[in-house]
Amino acid sequence: MLRIKRLYLFMLQSFLPLFMMTFVICLFIVLMQFLWKYIDDLVGKGLEMSVILELFMYAALTMVPLALPLAILLASLMTFGNLGEQFELTAMKASGVSLIKSMRPLIVLMVFVAIGAFFFQNNVLPIAQTKMYTLLYSMRQKSPELDIPEGVFYDQITGFNIFVNKKDRDTGILHDLLIYNVSKGTDNATIIYADSGKMSFTDDKEHLFLTLWHGEQFENLREQQGMSASNVPYRRETFDNKEVLIAFDANFNRMDESGMRNQYVGKNITELQATIDSVNTRVDSIGDVYGRSIKEIPYFSLNYYRYVRTDTGMMATHQSEVLMPEPLNLDSIFTGANPAFKKSYLNQALGKAKRAKQDYEFKSLTMSDDRRVIRRHAIELMKKYTLSMACLVFFFIGAPLGAIIRKGGLGTPLVISVFLFIFYYIIDNTGYKMARDGKLEVWEGIWLSTFVLLPLGIFFTYKAVNDSAVFNKDAYVNFFRRLFGTSETRKLEVKELIMDDVDVDTAIDKIDSLNKMCEQFLARYARRQTYIQYWMEGYDRRAIHSISATLEQMVDYLSNSSVRVIILKLMELPIMRHLWLYHPSDYKWLSWTFIVLFPVGIPLYLLGLRSQNQLKEEIRHIVTTDNELAVLLKTDIDSSTVE
Repeated sequence: MLRIKRLYLFMLQSFLPLFMMTFVICLFIVLMQFLWKYIDDLVGKGLEMSVILELFMYAALTMVPLALPLAILLASLMTFGNLGEQFELTAMKASGVSLIKSMRPLIVLMVFVAIGAFFFQNNVLPIAQTKMYTLLYSMRQKSPELDIPEGVFYDQITGFNIFVNKKDRDTGILHDLLIYNVSKGTDNATIIYADSGKMSFTDDKEHLFLTLWHGEQFENLREQQGMSASNVPYRRETFDNKEVLIAFDANFNRMDESGMRNQYVGKNITELQATIDSVNTRVDSIGDVYGRSIKEIPYFSLNYYRYVRTDTGMMATHQSEVLMPEPLNLDSIFTGANPAFKKSYLNQALGKAKRAKQDYEFKSLTMSDDRRVIRRHAIELMKKYTLSMACLVFFFIGAPLGAIIRKGGLGTPLVISVFLFIFYYIIDNTGYKMARDGKLEVWEGIWLSTFVLLPLGIFFTYKAVNDSAVFNKDAYVNFFRRLFGTSETRKLEVKELIMDDVDVDTAIDKIDSLNKMCEQFLARYARRQTYIQYWMEGYDRRAIHSISATLEQMVDYLSNSSVRVIILKLMELPIMRHLWLYHPSDYKWLSWTFIVLFPVGIPLYLLGLRSQNQLKEEIRHIVTTDNELAVLLKTDIDSSTVE
């Protein structure tokens, strides 16, 4: 019987509820975006609630590829953030359970989620997209719900403009109606005015039935034959009761799904690959035909093929080169003809060039349409795999990042998740558009977001496993201080309780030892280094580290002094920096590269000389301050002896 370890069960119980909650929240958010985008196609159509719910169900399935990665990122952040905030990750590590081992059940779960996402993309999503877009287009084609406002013209009935001055909400009677029938054109309009009327639908809801009382009808008879433009007759009719039937389909008619099923959004991997192969075959065959036609164009009335009669009939062979006794001078032919023909020659040549250009442009457009079809199908094919990879990448970003920030709840993880997802969405959308427009290869554009975020996931996982301080401000401040040479101020205070008193002889020995090391370093690098010396030798880092270590030991020892003047003098000693500019490269090949590429290394060489001069000034200041400290210590001894 298979038994799950208690740790694995605990991790699954911590992750799964959060994952389900965040998935529902993310799906709701993207559904609201869908609603805002298509709200104009749904409002005012009189659609049944069942139709709207059906559309939302298909839209929810279509939005899963957008909501699933965000839900995984947010859930993994919250899970490991909660564990870190409650010191449960610390307890796991203390008991010998590494972060990767604690992530193991969730990694297995994410693998199953990625596999399920692939089958969802391939089998479920094409059907959902087909039904959603078919239903959405059917809603767009439906006539709006008939609700004629008061005091304005209503133009939502095709071919008619209706004006109602006042409506009686209780009886449904319309007062002061003005109807313009422009279905035959504005020049043949029919105008009906009625004192009152009532509007209703026929039983099949395909016609609008108007009952009008006490009015007049004006009809233009321009369309009748034999009438001049200046003498247009019209017909006027006065009525007490008139019935008008207007074609107005108020039913909701679903479109056939076969048209959308043949588009790239409604195909699975097999169908997409078959379409790509067939269109590629057509493009190749058409390209061969176009290339052959260009190759076989006659030049100077010389055909590409020469036909030879054989026993089996006429056979086409390639025309051999025509050798001329001397080169043809086209300029002499052009200038030697009648000057009146020059313009005709130019016009004929220009017309022939324009016709050839238009022919090639038409062929190019035909080929570009086929290539666009190939790109759209290839994009949809690649997207079948990117969702699965995005789920894994977002998990390996969210889980280590949650372990690093150690913040649970919904606040901080939500902010980080939204920021990362917006970053992912911008890159993914940019890659998609560039692949769609042919500016990048399809696989480059569609996998661009994965190429960018995968190193980020590897980096966070590495940092989390090694307990590195990714968000420690001091670590980055120290890094840039070492990189750019920003100095640091030493801060010391007189200790209230001193455990070990300062021995003056020992202190002076430490000072003399430090001064000796400093003087040896200054004597060794008394002159400025040349360009080659800088790149090949630089300053000895070990000597600099030795001086720095000896300096800190001396300061640490003398900081136990109770004399305030000595403490103040210690604060004047600099904190030595270990800049890479002192010795830029330990690799000979890199140094020789900068030496050979002389102009490239000049800026770094100048910055390095500046840093080296600052280092020597710091060492001279250390010697001067050490001498003053020695004097202060001896003065303290003399004063103690006198007392």
